[in-house]
Amino acid sequence: MTDSSQKNPSITRRLPLLFLCAALFLSGCSAPAPESGDDQKPASDSTRLASVIEAGTLKVCTTGDYRPFTYLDPETGEWSGIDITMAKDLAESMGVEPEFIQTSWKDLMPDFLSKCDMAVGGVSISMERAQQAYYSEATLDEGKTPITLCENVEKYDTIKEINQPGVRSITPIGGTNEKFADSNYPDGEIIRFEDNNKIFDEIIAGRADVMTTDASETRWVANEHPELCAVHPDKPFNFSQKAYLLPLGDDEFQEYVNQWLNMAKNDGTLAAAEKPWFG
Repeated sequence: MTDSSQKNPSITRRLPLLFLCAALFLSGCSAPAPESGDDQKPASDSTRLASVIEAGTLKVCTTGDYRPFTYLDPETGEWSGIDITMAKDLAESMGVEPEFIQTSWKDLMPDFLSKCDMAVGGVSISMERAQQAYYSEATLDEGKTPITLCENVEKYDTIKEINQPGVRSITPIGGTNEKFADSNYPDGEIIRFEDNNKIFDEIIAGRADVMTTDASETRWVANEHPELCAVHPDKPFNFSQKAYLLPLGDDEFQEYVNQWLNMAKNDGTLAAAEKPWFG
């Protein structure tokens, strides 16, 4: 008799995750009720893994304005991006449906805490966020680097050059890009822009000179807009990592997500999600 996992290799990859999920879920359901006066909650109440499976839905907060990681098409209402594809894969591994909840960078943390099971979409690891949430293992190592008109690459390839009176640095509101600009360009002009989907058009139109953002975004934008060039994306100004936001203190859910992510990094799932965007 032919093994069905040989016909569908993805089944083999899912089995360890499903077994882990089932074990954690059953252990929560079978935990003894606490004695009177005991404040300890049963595992089924304390782990998001069990509640997600019970609800049949993985609620995912994401901004929808940060390609290549997350994008919500305003005309079709369709979601796309590397982290959107990955969130769908994670939901599939748990046997549930993903539900994407749009947020903004300034509202990312409060929306995640009140509405979602996780947050994705090019979320950078920061100590401020780590005080309120767990992170998954890192999905990407990179850092901040400029992007500008190709003719201006040599004019804006250092922090000192950008931090000059009259140099217009544009940044989206509420994220790590804005914090980087505030910290490093006090002598320059900082333009705070609401729509991250149209922010690079401001540089092309001459209304801004440069933007400092994650190296991964500069690579994607340079591919999309031949007028713009990423400035030394392989040697960014600083070091940062991207990961997924998870509920603070929920070790079981974090362990499950990390196990899934480790397998996705090594079986080609993450590479396949990145290929349409990075080539």
